[in-house]
Amino acid sequence: ELMMLYAISGTDAPDSLAGRRQARTAHLARVTALRDAGRLVVAGPHPAIDSTEPGTLGYTGSLIIAEFPGLDEASAWAHADPYLAAGVWSKVDVKPFIQVMP
Repeated sequence: ELMMLYAISGTDAPDSLAGRRQARTAHLARVTALRDAGRLVVAGPHPAIDSTEPGTLGYTGSLIIAEFPGLDEASAWAHADPYLAAGVWSKVDVKPFIQVMP
C-alpha cells in the first residue's frame, strides 16, 4: 500500500490549556499508535511563547507529520482527534507533505 506524508496542523482555541490537559492522554494514545506503526515523522505542540515551558500561557496549536494512504484517510484521522472533540483545536488543516530533508 502506497503511503504518503501529511502535515496535520491543529490551531488551538483561546484558553485551551485546561482542555488540553483533559484530552491529552486520549490524544497522545492516537499519536503513539502512529509512532508504533512506524508512520510518525514528528509530533508536538507550538508553545504560546518562546519557551519549552510556556506555563499558564499554554499552546497555540499542534503539528503532526505522519504517513497515511491518502488525503481522505489523513483528514478523517485528524478530524477524529480528541483535541478537536474537546474544543482544544478550533480547526485542523491537513495537507500533503513531501519530506526533502533530512
